[in-house]
Parts: sequence; structure tokens; C-alpha cells
Amino acid sequence: MIEIYFHNSLSGKKEKFSPANPNKVTVYSCGPTVYNYAHIGNLRAFLFVDLLRRSLKLLGYEVEMTMNITDIDDKIIRDSIMSKQSIQEFTAPWTNAFFDDLEMVFAERLEHYPKATESIPEMIEIIQKLKEKGLVYEKDESLYFSIQKFQNYGKLSKIDTTGMKTGTRYDTDEYEKEDVRDFVLWKAPRVEGEARWETELGTGRPGWHLECSAMIRKVYHGGVDIHTGGVDLLFPHHENEIAQSEGAFPKESFVGTWLHSEHLLVDGQKMSKSKGNFYTLRDLLQQGLDPKSIRFLLISTHYRSKLNFSTDRITEAAGNIRKIQNCLDRLLELEPGYQPEKTFEFSLSFILTWKKEFEESLADDLNISKALAVVFESVKRINLFWNSKKNPIAQTQAKELIQLFYWYDKLLGVLDFTSKKDLIDSEIDSLITQRQEARKNKDFARSDAIRDQLLEQGILIEDTKDGIRWRRK
Repeated sequence: MIEIYFHNSLSGKKEKFSPANPNKVTVYSCGPTVYNYAHIGNLRAFLFVDLLRRSLKLLGYEVEMTMNITDIDDKIIRDSIMSKQSIQEFTAPWTNAFFDDLEMVFAERLEHYPKATESIPEMIEIIQKLKEKGLVYEKDESLYFSIQKFQNYGKLSKIDTTGMKTGTRYDTDEYEKEDVRDFVLWKAPRVEGEARWETELGTGRPGWHLECSAMIRKVYHGGVDIHTGGVDLLFPHHENEIAQSEGAFPKESFVGTWLHSEHLLVDGQKMSKSKGNFYTLRDLLQQGLDPKSIRFLLISTHYRSKLNFSTDRITEAAGNIRKIQNCLDRLLELEPGYQPEKTFEFSLSFILTWKKEFEESLADDLNISKALAVVFESVKRINLFWNSKKNPIAQTQAKELIQLFYWYDKLLGVLDFTSKKDLIDSEIDSLITQRQEARKNKDFARSDAIRDQLLEQGILIEDTKDGIRWRRK
């Protein structure tokens, strides 16, 4: 196994990664709150989890990964009451939509997707432990965590709690960054029709921050090697998770490494419905954008850097995929019918070098930019081989190079290893007509997508004085 180094949010430093069990890495990631479609900022965080998963597996680790489904919180209660549905009825279609989104962007399924509503006993256990240690107080039939009684509060976010007034509380599930207050663990019912559970703690429902701590314990019966989430969750959510879990079980290790992915911007601005730059995956697909290009763009920037999303960058991502795919297609033509093998030993020195550099890039805090540079350098060199009379690519080399692309795609998830079916003339004419209509309607994203589809099939479009013509390369 290659040594991995991660930037641990807890220490603020890049550290050597040492899982508790060297044979299996345990990972927990904050998942969706299922009251609507996930937006593309959420999607970037979910694809970061996929990138982490695929990288760990490529580097030789077995993984056991969990992403929670938050199916009870203030928004869900509000919207379910308005729709006159139970919590389960209201959240079911949004949960299915979340899994559909993951499938559309080729994210691998994780081992566990626990639901908050199915983890109430574990939540009660944590609260009982916290009560035993004097970290809980009651107010208006709700239970709160007293952060001043937990010595290490603020160690993840570096929040200063010295000026906080005792007993200042926050009853809502979410609150503003740097607003340091006691947070609710168990909420007494406040609204008619609100979902509630009858427990030894009384009638009520859990606070949002408690849910993840309970689901980690439910799945792993302790802590995890890695905990991930968006940088917006670092405080208060993850800070509160630490307080709950370490407060209840002080002798157990909760999280070894904290990884946080940065925000996504749209055209250089924070995504907002009021600005008209708020998108879900479905919005983008309705614009004719390719899900592979969306995936490629969302994983192509280092997870700790802000990612600027735009249609121009989607077009760039489509072009980058095409460069890699075109090179692969030439290799597949040289070795028709060859199917990549799941396990394969490389022998050619230049391929071994590329493979090693690719792996080392991922082991360096998931340096995807450096890993992609290796991919494009190898594509460039392989294309030079094609044009060299001295070093033509032999069939044995073709097989190893196809395997190399298969290795890359274990991370990228965007390449096609099947033989291409040539488009017939009528299909080409139809696509060109659709492209012209899209350009007429100023739907340039759709126009570019059709152009890229034709180019992938080796179809060149030419504007002439007599109109549009096409020819095969």
C-alpha cells in the first residue's frame, strides 16, 4: 500500500493517514436532507466522497463507507405538514431522487445509508450518557447540551467560547457560523402535527446535530477513521458532533481525520435562487448537458479549493473527456474486442511510471489536478507513438495501454470501453438539424453537446456557402 497524506481539519496540517484497522478504512459522510432535489453544490460534496472512495480502493485499501439520510428536521417537518403527508411519505420520493442523482453522475454506492428516523434508540443512548456526565440540562421540556461543561468545545472550528453567557440556547436545527450557543439534543413538540417519538426522555424528536453522532455509532459501534462534509458543516454541525460523541464516550476515539470540501460557485458567485444561478442536476440535464461532463468538472478541482461552475467549463470538461476517449478508441480499434481485466500486471516501464505518478498524486491529499496532468501527459505521449514510424504501437502494448486507461477510469468514471456503433446517415442529419435548431434558439449548451457527440463518432461539421455539410474523419 502507498502511504497517504490528508489535510486534517482538526490539526490544520497535512498528516500521514493511519487507519485504526490497516485492512479496512471506515468513513462517514454527511448526506442529504431529503426535502427537495440536491443542488450542484451538494452534488460536488457527494462526488468528493466518491473520489475519496475510488482513491482509497485504487491505493489498495478496503473501505466501509456510510452516508446518512437526514429524513427529519425543521424543513422536513414544515413541508410535510404543508403537504399533509407523514414524514415517511414526504421524504420517500426525495430520497429516491438523491439515489437517482448519484447514479446519473456514476457515483459508486456506499455500504451504508442509515436514516435518522431509524436511529432513534442510538440517539436516546447518547443523551442518557450525556445526562449521566452532567452535560445536559432541560428547558421548556427540551434537552440541551451545555457546551461550557465540555472542556474541548471548539477544537475543530477553533471557535472561542470564553465570552459566551451560560444558558444561551439555540432551539433551531441550524444557526449562523460563529454564533456560539448551547444546542438542542431533544426537542419537545412545538407544532401541531409535528412528528414525535414517545421515549423515556419524554415525547419529542431529535435535534439535527445529534443525528450523525447516533448513526456513526449505529453502524460502527464506535468512531471512524475519516469523517467528511462540506466546509459549511465544520461549525456548528461537526463541532457539535464531537461534543456529543466524545462527551458521551470520552474513552473512545471518535474521528481520526476530518476532511472538508470547499464551496461551489456559479459564474464566480455564490449560488442563490435570487441571483438565478441555482441549479440542480436535473436543471443541467434539461439544458442538454452531458452527465459525464458534469461529473468530470465537479471532481477536477481539488476538494479544498473553491470550484467555479459555468457552461464554458462544462464545454471544456467535455473536450477533455473527448481527448482521452479518442486516444482510447484508437487503442480499441487496434485491439478489437479486447475487454479490460479487473486485475492486470503492467510490464512496460513507461506505463508503470504513469501508474505510479497517478497513484502518488492521489496519495497526496487527493491531488486530482496532478493526477489529471499525468493522464493528459500519457495521452499526449501515446498520440506521439501513433505518429512515429520508429515506435509504432504493437498489439501487446495496446492491451497494456487499454488497461492503463481502465485504471484511470476507476477514478474518473467517464470512459467507454465498448466498440462504437457508427451513426447512420439519417441519424447524423437528424442531429445536425437539432443542433441548428438549438443555435437558432440560442441554446448553445445543447448545440455544443450535439457537436461533441458527433465529434466522438468521427463526424466533422463544415459551414459552407451552400449550408451545413458533414463528413466522416
